[in-house]
Amino acid sequence: MTTTPTLILSFIFCHLLLLLPRRNILTAAADGKWDLLQKDIGISAMHMQLLHNDRVVIFDRTDIGPSKIPLPHGKCRNDPKDIALTTDCTAHSVEYNVASNSIRPLMVLTDVWCSSGAVMPDGTLVQSGGYNDGDHAVRMFTPCNDNSCDWREIKTGLKQRRWYATNHILPDGRQIIIGGRQQFNYEFYPSAGKSYDLPFLAQTNDPRIENNLYPFVFLNGDGNLFIFANNRAILFNYLKDTVVKTYPVIPGGNPRNYPSSGSAVLLPLRNNVGAEVLVCGGAPKGAYVSANNGNFVGSLNTCGRIRINDLNPQWNMETMPMGRVMGDMVLLPNGNVLIINGAGSGTAGWELGRTPVLAPILYRPDNPVGSRFEVQNPSSTPRMYHSTAILLRDGRVLVGGSNPHHFYSFTGVLFPTDLTLQAFSPSYLDPKVAYLRPKIISPVSQSKIGYGEELAIQFTIPLGKLDSNSVTVTMVAPSFATHSYSMNQRLLVLTRGTVTALGRFEYQIQVTTPGSGNLAPSGYYLVFVIHQDIPSEGIWIQIK
Repeated sequence: MTTTPTLILSFIFCHLLLLLPRRNILTAAADGKWDLLQKDIGISAMHMQLLHNDRVVIFDRTDIGPSKIPLPHGKCRNDPKDIALTTDCTAHSVEYNVASNSIRPLMVLTDVWCSSGAVMPDGTLVQSGGYNDGDHAVRMFTPCNDNSCDWREIKTGLKQRRWYATNHILPDGRQIIIGGRQQFNYEFYPSAGKSYDLPFLAQTNDPRIENNLYPFVFLNGDGNLFIFANNRAILFNYLKDTVVKTYPVIPGGNPRNYPSSGSAVLLPLRNNVGAEVLVCGGAPKGAYVSANNGNFVGSLNTCGRIRINDLNPQWNMETMPMGRVMGDMVLLPNGNVLIINGAGSGTAGWELGRTPVLAPILYRPDNPVGSRFEVQNPSSTPRMYHSTAILLRDGRVLVGGSNPHHFYSFTGVLFPTDLTLQAFSPSYLDPKVAYLRPKIISPVSQSKIGYGEELAIQFTIPLGKLDSNSVTVTMVAPSFATHSYSMNQRLLVLTRGTVTALGRFEYQIQVTTPGSGNLAPSGYYLVFVIHQDIPSEGIWIQIK
C-alpha cells in the first residue's frame, strides 16, 4: 500500500495530540438546558436562600428607589434614614414558590444591601447586617405555607457593623458572623453582646481595595473553621479563639475575595476523609484600580484545590476553559460543581465588569486532572455583578440577578438591570436518562433523623435496570448565596451498606447518617439517591 502525504500528516497530528500535557485536555460536553421561569420578579436577585418548604427568599436593597413590585395591601415602608426614598410602597424582598412558579412580595424594613445569612436548625432564615440603618440589624424569616409569614427585625441585633460579612451555622446551633468592611473581628448570633478580634482579617486587608470581604468560611469535620481571605487561609478554633493552622498563599498570590470575587466550595465530604476546598476564578492584583481607570483586565482562569487536613497542605492548581470573575459555584446532588454567571474581565463593583461569561462549566472533582472541566450550553442572559445561583430540590439550579448599577437601570447601559429568573437543568435531567433516575419512596420528606443512625432508604428505578455498585446517597445543605459565594453550602456522601431488591422495581439501601454536628450541623438538608450519576428528586430531612 502506498503511503500518501495526507496519511503521513494525519499520523503525525494524532501522535502530537497524544503528546499534549493532560492538564490541557478539556472535555467539551456542551450539555444542560436553560428555561425562563419569570420575566419580571420585581427586584434583582442579589441574595437568595432556599427554605425547607421549597420557597426561595430573594432580596436586593432598600436604598435603590422604587422596585417593580408593590407591597401588598397598600403597605409602605417609612424610613427617614433611607438615602433614596424615605417613603417606599414597593417591595425589596420576594418569596418565590418553586412549585407554583409564583412570586409574593415581602416587607423588609432596614437596608439589606451586601448582607449575609444562614438557616437556623429550626429552618428559620436568620439574616444579618447590611448598609446604612441595616448594618446592625438581624432579620428573621420563618417559612410558612399559607403566605402569612414575613420578615421580623431586630434593628440592634449585632454588636458590630456588618457589611460584606460571612455567616456560618455552627454545631451548637449558633451562627458565627465573620468580618465585613473594616471589621477585623467576629461575633455570634444569638448574640453574647460582644465581638472578638481576628487579626488574620487585618493581615489580609488591603486598605485601598479590601480584597478580603465576604471571606470564604467552611466548617471542618474537626469542628474548626477554614477561613480564606484575599489569597491565603487559616484553620481557626473559634471556641478557643486560636489559629490552629496557617496555609500557604495560593500560587500566584492573586486575591480571590470581594471585589476580586472568585468563588469557593467545600468539596463533597466522605466522613471527613481528605476534606478539600476548591477556589476558582477572580480578578488579578490591580484589576479593581485598573477597571476604575477604564482598563478591564482579563479575569483569572485558575482554580486552587487544597486538602485542608493534610500534615503539609499544598495548593494544587488547575486551569479552567476560560477566566471568570463574579462566578457562582453550586454543588450538584451527584457531587459535581457547577460554575456559572460572571464576567471575563474587570472586577466586582459598579460598572466594573465586562465580557459576560455565558457558558457554565461543570467540574467533576473525581475525574483525573486534565479531564475535570466540561463547558455547558450557554445562556443568552448576562449575569454580572449582583447575580446569584442556588440548587433546587428537583436538581435544577435557580439563577437570577445582575444589577451593576447604583439604581435600577434598564436602558442606555451596557448591562441592564435584570429582574428575570431562569433555571439551568444539568444534563442529568435530560429525558434520555430518565430510565436511570431513582425515586425515593421512604422516608417521606420532612422526616427527622439523628446522628450516627442506620437509615433505610427505599427507592424505585424505572424498568428496574439497577446498577447496585453505582448507587450513593448524598445530603446537601441549602446555601445563602450572594456576591459569588454560597454560605453554608455543604454536601455529604453517606456511608452506604448493601442494596437489596424489594420487588421488581423497588430497592432499599442502608446508609449511616453523619456522626456529629461537626460534619452536619443540625438543621434541614436535601437527601438524594444517586444512580449512575443521575440524582433522584430530593427529600427534606431534619437532622438533630
